[in-house]
Amino acid sequence: MARRTRKAGIVGRFGPRYGVRIRRRVQEIEEGLKHRHACPRCAAISVHRRSTGVWECRRCGYVFAGGAYRPIVTTSFKREIAETAEKPEPKAKEA
Repeated sequence: MARRTRKAGIVGRFGPRYGVRIRRRVQEIEEGLKHRHACPRCAAISVHRRSTGVWECRRCGYVFAGGAYRPIVTTSFKREIAETAEKPEPKAKEA
């Protein structure tokens, strides 16, 4: 049997189905899901996903909530509101 997943990687199981763009998105998500991540408590690279949004460090036993596919959600970010310089309002002329 020939090697079918050399180029395709983890999504080689889909073969030519579903289109390249969707398979690349699935590959990015699943590779991030399967990798080992750093523990926020002990900094060991031993965090695995226990279930959807629940992550566990196998070294120290720390269980914490995170994203569905990654322990630290990177898609949401804080929008910084640029502080506008306060301009003094023009004074109304007295009649």
